[in-house]
Amino acid sequence: MSGSTAIYKDDISILGWAKSCSVNRGFINKSDTTVKFSQDGVTSNHAFFGTEQFAVGAPGGALDCISLGDRGTATLAFDFPIRNGLGADFAIFENGIKMQEAPYHYFLELAFVEVSTNGKRFVRFPAVSNTPVATQIASFGQIDPVQIHNFAGKYVANYGTPFDLEDIKDSLGINIDSINYIRLIDVVGSIDPKFASVDSKGQIVNDPFPTEFWSGGFDLDAIGVMHFNGITGFKEDKMLTGLRVYPNPAISGSELTIQYPDWGDTQLVTIGLWSVMGIKTYEWHLNYAETSKLILPELERGLYFLKIQTSEGQEIVKLKVE
Repeated sequence: MSGSTAIYKDDISILGWAKSCSVNRGFINKSDTTVKFSQDGVTSNHAFFGTEQFAVGAPGGALDCISLGDRGTATLAFDFPIRNGLGADFAIFENGIKMQEAPYHYFLELAFVEVSTNGKRFVRFPAVSNTPVATQIASFGQIDPVQIHNFAGKYVANYGTPFDLEDIKDSLGINIDSINYIRLIDVVGSIDPKFASVDSKGQIVNDPFPTEFWSGGFDLDAIGVMHFNGITGFKEDKMLTGLRVYPNPAISGSELTIQYPDWGDTQLVTIGLWSVMGIKTYEWHLNYAETSKLILPELERGLYFLKIQTSEGQEIVKLKVE
């Protein structure tokens, strides 16, 4: 998405996804809890669209999500702790929609984002909403994403909202290099002070309200992680100037080209393929050639590291396999 910080679901920077999700659903109308909705033989005054499994793993599309309802919560855990790296550390995916009518803004449902090391002490990202509150945004009303910051749900389906742990580096009771849980809390979009949610500046947050249907509230699709703590210790290491590895993304079992115009006196090249969990999956030994080709083994879809070693040095390259 041009001009935004959105992260596409297939971005090579994403190393992994949430492994589990626990949801506590909220009402479909916090201001009138007697309101109910019926769908597929179920009637409830709480949101009931989707299952917790829909929030595990990679995004599955606009209907592959779980709805939280007004002030509902979702708590997610991961295979490895999340750490504070350079730039965004994780991204949250919702199923927002770009509207077709003027003023070409977006139907977005927002949530606060909190993180925890131990699952008990949670720290909230300092979210800000500058959306005007003179008029209530209607059930299918529009939000200008430029007016919101550090809320999950800022972008449309398949584009994640990034979060940087550096923003909460001075918080007490958590270790930002060992985040084990992320919690989302749906924003109640009412501008009525009796029910309203407020941002980090004490401002009322105006978003679509009421959403009196089974998919009311924030719709969680996935959480992708860019910086895990303690997987392999690998990072992209640029030592061999001009080295090219393509295609990237690659297809499991397909041909991969390694191109380097200046091998010098190098006679032998060793290339190791590592998973993000630190397991060496395969190794090749190649004689010098400006362009070398190798066949990838059959691999599961995901991110891998190619460690290319020569007598001149080494380079570590992220390789995405589809």
